[in-house]
Amino acid sequence: MPRLCGLRNTDWFWPSVLGVLVVLGAVAETSADDQPGDKPQPKSVPAAGEPKEKEKAKLAKAVVAGGCFWCTEAVFEEIEGVVSVVSGYSGGEGQQANYRAVSTGQSGHAEVIEITYNPAQLDYETLLEVFFDAHDPTQKNRQGPDVGTQYRSAIFYANDSEKELAEKVIDRLNMSKKYKKPIATTLEKLEKFYPAEEYHQDYSARNPFDPYVRQSSTPKVMKVRKQHSKLLKPKAGAGK
Repeated sequence: MPRLCGLRNTDWFWPSVLGVLVVLGAVAETSADDQPGDKPQPKSVPAAGEPKEKEKAKLAKAVVAGGCFWCTEAVFEEIEGVVSVVSGYSGGEGQQANYRAVSTGQSGHAEVIEITYNPAQLDYETLLEVFFDAHDPTQKNRQGPDVGTQYRSAIFYANDSEKELAEKVIDRLNMSKKYKKPIATTLEKLEKFYPAEEYHQDYSARNPFDPYVRQSSTPKVMKVRKQHSKLLKPKAGAGK
């Protein structure tokens, strides 16, 4: 009986079959490895520059009002330990706040800044000392050319501890006679912070030649640089 054409030479047949089986086995093993739960998943790594969760938990916030928020924002952006400064509004009635309404002086809000800081580098009492030097705390509803309750000097405390520390700093500064008049800064319970419009954020830094910035903001920044030089970030004031 003649042999079939396809099996004329069987020397290649069995090695080829074995090779196919090996390949199929490898594919099956790879598929099994890809099943969830079969191997530990890599831990997520924070993006470059993003604070770790433990570091985020250590940060604190303070809300203060000292006249135009352009000025106080510019001051605190140079202080070591300050992570961010956001201009906004606090202390008024209603569930909304915007510049148009606040600037009338009728809403009860004040122009404020929300300071996010690291207490390990900058404690709350020192932060308040810088705040007092960043404006005239003996003026209640006026800072330079800005007049009205929206420009009042105020500390918005988030808890009793902050209130007690604020009272302590005010008493100490009054007893030291550092200022010619008693401090008129009010202490108000923080109810809500409303971020200001985007064009107000970092205004002094983005508009250094604005007449108001040169007249009101820059002098306050220079004053704090001089009085609190040890608290400045390494590059603060460089080339200015």
